[in-house]
Amino acid sequence: MKTRAFLSLVNIFAVMIPCLSAAELPLQPSAHDLVFPAFAKTWDEAVPLGNGMVGALVWKNGGRLRMSLDRADLWDLRPMENLNAPEWKFRWVQDQWKKNDYKAVQDRFDKPYDADPAPSKIPAGALEFELGGFGAPESVKLFVSEAVCRVSWPGGKFLETFVHATMPVGWFRLKGAGKDLRPRLIMPPFQTAKDSGQTNPVTGQDLRRLGYGQGRVKEKENALVYHQIGWGGFYYDIAVAWRAVGPDEMEGVWSISSRFSDERKEPTAAARVQAELGRGFSKNFTEHLAWWRNFWAMSAISIPDEILEKQWYLEQYKFGSAARRGAPPISLQAVWTADNGKLPPWKGDFHHDLNTQLSYWPCYSGNHLEEGLGFLDWLWEMRPAFKEYTKTYFETDGLNVPGVSTLDGRPMGGWIQYSFGPTVSAWLAQHFYLHWRYSMDRRFLEERAYPWLKDVAGHLETLSVRDEHGRRKLPLSSSPEIFDNSARAWFARTTNFDLALIKWTFQAAAELAAELGRDSETRRWKAILAEWPDFAVDPKSGLMFAPGLPYAESHRHFSHLMAFHPLGLIDRSNGARDQEIIHSTLATLDRIGPDQWCGYSYSWLGNLKARAFDGEGAAEALKIFATCFCLPNSFHVNGDQTKSGKSKFTYRPFTLEGNFAFAAGIQEMLIQSHTGTVHLFPAVPASWKDVSFENLRAEGAFLVSATRSHGQVLEVRIVSEKGGRLKLLNPFEFAFTVDGLWKRPSVKWIELETKPGQEIRLEAHDE
Repeated sequence: MKTRAFLSLVNIFAVMIPCLSAAELPLQPSAHDLVFPAFAKTWDEAVPLGNGMVGALVWKNGGRLRMSLDRADLWDLRPMENLNAPEWKFRWVQDQWKKNDYKAVQDRFDKPYDADPAPSKIPAGALEFELGGFGAPESVKLFVSEAVCRVSWPGGKFLETFVHATMPVGWFRLKGAGKDLRPRLIMPPFQTAKDSGQTNPVTGQDLRRLGYGQGRVKEKENALVYHQIGWGGFYYDIAVAWRAVGPDEMEGVWSISSRFSDERKEPTAAARVQAELGRGFSKNFTEHLAWWRNFWAMSAISIPDEILEKQWYLEQYKFGSAARRGAPPISLQAVWTADNGKLPPWKGDFHHDLNTQLSYWPCYSGNHLEEGLGFLDWLWEMRPAFKEYTKTYFETDGLNVPGVSTLDGRPMGGWIQYSFGPTVSAWLAQHFYLHWRYSMDRRFLEERAYPWLKDVAGHLETLSVRDEHGRRKLPLSSSPEIFDNSARAWFARTTNFDLALIKWTFQAAAELAAELGRDSETRRWKAILAEWPDFAVDPKSGLMFAPGLPYAESHRHFSHLMAFHPLGLIDRSNGARDQEIIHSTLATLDRIGPDQWCGYSYSWLGNLKARAFDGEGAAEALKIFATCFCLPNSFHVNGDQTKSGKSKFTYRPFTLEGNFAFAAGIQEMLIQSHTGTVHLFPAVPASWKDVSFENLRAEGAFLVSATRSHGQVLEVRIVSEKGGRLKLLNPFEFAFTVDGLWKRPSVKWIELETKPGQEIRLEAHDE
């Protein structure tokens, strides 16, 4: 099996590390590696390296090798002054909308996001090496199993560079450099001499609009330190130190520290690089590889489509590079902020109307719960800021979250239907719920999952009003990003998007309250759930955006489909009516077409098709994403780069949610457990005769491995982490054994009571 071979390869290399000479790393090729004949010439096509806190992009800037450096907590956190106005209230917005004076709302709360350069994520800087004498490289390669970029030149010259998996440092080793080579620290162009006037948040505003004084570089014999002061006393440092390790070989280490790292009593960048240089390249690499060895051991897949398999591994690699506990969550670009003299697309912020949610989809069945906790830790830490926002803007108790937020959880504005959406915290609540369901961590349920859901439910209960029939509704509702930020984007009746999140919240709150034995709260949430209306469904086109508004034109955000995926309120398992709704809704998407779709639309569509058990449709959608909406380094760039008609959007702002939703789509094809029953290979194309996976995770805290050969499932291995009842749709065509015990082939469901830590092996047996 390719999955087991991949994992074994990583383990072997870890053992070999202590035997290395000073000039080599045991970098072994994989079919999933990124391989280029030359350097990328733009930052967004560069080779990405990262560890959730710091990142690097390796490319060529003019004639120089460049490493664009980034740190996730480099932020200009100046407040949005327009959000201090007394008019900043949800009820004021309602009043202007009812008076048909919505321009006043746009002027006060939409336009400043576009016009003001901050708050915003900011870039750090770059390292450059003058390697003109090296000539053209033979290859530029990212070894995904070791998370190392290696560049090879003729004559045995090479560069090896990696970002340490667990410390905020990056390493480089150059052979053929010569004793006089010095790296250069390149500062972002923050100087205030000129203001370009650029205010486009998609292409990025000019960095000079931030108004910073230019930082300075201090030079020492074998070290450089750059200090940059930002807004409000914020500052950060980049340091690099290096040494010769032979007549033509050098190794060096860089780091970035910030005021935030100072608050955590971490070493400064300058102190860090000197300490790590003393420990050496090889020791750092041994630690680095140990982390990645463990990461890759968590799950693996083998599918017959080479493009889809490679893209899945590249998404896993980027997720491992962008998600960590103790680091900020994945923003629009994570640790790869634009290196083009501008702010990043959409200011590199946290968009909670789709982007952060999709980015963490793959961590659950992909068995990377630890990395996913980085997001939930941050949300929990920001609760005071979120509650203050909820009380101030919505004038409710409980909890909501700004749909567009800063590093410290503050609202940023923008299209307020979504940046101040009333149900944002409900979609985020699903991540708390999913962590509980996939981990069965009782303490997490009691201390985080249910308290978050309870607060969200309280907010929605207080915010809701009664319609003329006595049913609950929102005072105003929207559906991202239908009608963009116009007055038409508000609806007097609750949209399917908001309604799905509301109904899911009260259903999940009741479920978790019951799990905790809180009977009165269970009854309360169930009673409120019953007071909301049914979804708006058109008999022909399926789920609508809102009552009276069917899906009649192409749109990038499938917000009307939330009840189907990811929330699972409408599901095939519920019977014929739900199946008909799903069929007609997806048929409408196909019929109207992708003119206004982005790359993430195809990733989401892959998940939708997989949830509908349409393997061919899922594979097709995900293949289009991988081949049309990704740059050569696998970064998702929103628009159709092939200009082949897959979308009328052909631009290239880089964001990550489409990448990670792709990975979730592949996993959804291989295993589903959202109904409480585990389905193996529920949505693989008929042509995929040979498929396998290792350690994908199912709800109930079950780790599942399965092998399908010549179209038949041969083996299933299950580890029950917490014990409990396992219900599995029988995947075997003929007789099978469970740990050597015979079972009849006629059973539809395999149901087993498991103990914590129990391992179960099911094998096909041809009678």
